[in-house]
Amino acid sequence: MSIWRYANPRQFMHLSGRFLPWVAAIAAITLVAGLFWGFFLTPDDYRQGSTVKIIYLHVPTALMAINGWFMMLVASLIWLIRRHHVSALVAKAAAPVGMTMTLIALATGAIWGEPMWGTWWAWDPRLTSFLILFLFYLGYQALWHAIDDPDTAADLTSVLCIVGSVFALLSRYAVLFWNQGLHQGASLSLDSQQHVDNVFWVPLVICMCGFGLAFLALVLVRTRTEIRSRRLQALLLRERMA
Repeated sequence: MSIWRYANPRQFMHLSGRFLPWVAAIAAITLVAGLFWGFFLTPDDYRQGSTVKIIYLHVPTALMAINGWFMMLVASLIWLIRRHHVSALVAKAAAPVGMTMTLIALATGAIWGEPMWGTWWAWDPRLTSFLILFLFYLGYQALWHAIDDPDTAADLTSVLCIVGSVFALLSRYAVLFWNQGLHQGASLSLDSQQHVDNVFWVPLVICMCGFGLAFLALVLVRTRTEIRSRRLQALLLRERMA
C-alpha cells in the first residue's frame, strides 16, 4: 500500500475525518492539563520568580512556529516534486497557524525579557531571525492571495518556503552559532547541566505535546476547508460553463 494514495483529496478527507475528533480531543485535554499544572501547581523559580512560568506558553509555541515552517517545507517539496495538490494545500493551511504560534512566542518572549533583561526587545541573533521568520509567514500568505492561478501560487510559495527555511534553521540554532546572544540555551537538553528541573520539565513536555496536537488538529481543519473550497469553486465553474 503506497502512502501517496492519501494525496488523493477523497482519501485524505476520509482519513482525516476519522482521526480529527480524536486528535482535537486529546489536544484539548493535554493543553488544559499541562497549562493548569504549569501555571498553578509548580513553584516559583528561585531566580526568575513566577516569570519562569511563561515557558509553558513560550517554549511550545516557539517550537511549533519553527517546526510548522519545516512541515510547510516538506509539503512544498512534495508539491514541487510530485505535484500532489493536497500537499500544497497542507502547506497553505499550516501558514496561518504557524504565524499565530510565532506571534505568541514573540509576545511571550517580550513579556519574559522585560523583567529578565530590562528590555522588551533586543536585536539578539535568535530574536532577530525569529522576527524575520514571522515576516516570511506574512509574505507567504500574502503571496498565496496575490496570485489567482492556484498552481502558480503553489509554485512561488514553495520557493519562498525553501528560502525562509534558512531563518527557521537560524531561529532554532542561533544560540549555537552566536554565543554572544542574550537568549538562553535550550530549556530541554540531554545535558543535565542545562536541563530545567523536573518540577518544570514534566508539565512543559505535556504542554509541548498539547500544542503539537493542537497545531496538527488546526492544520487538518484548515486543509479540509481548503479542499472543500476547491470543490465548491470547481462546481461553480462547471455551472457557469453549462
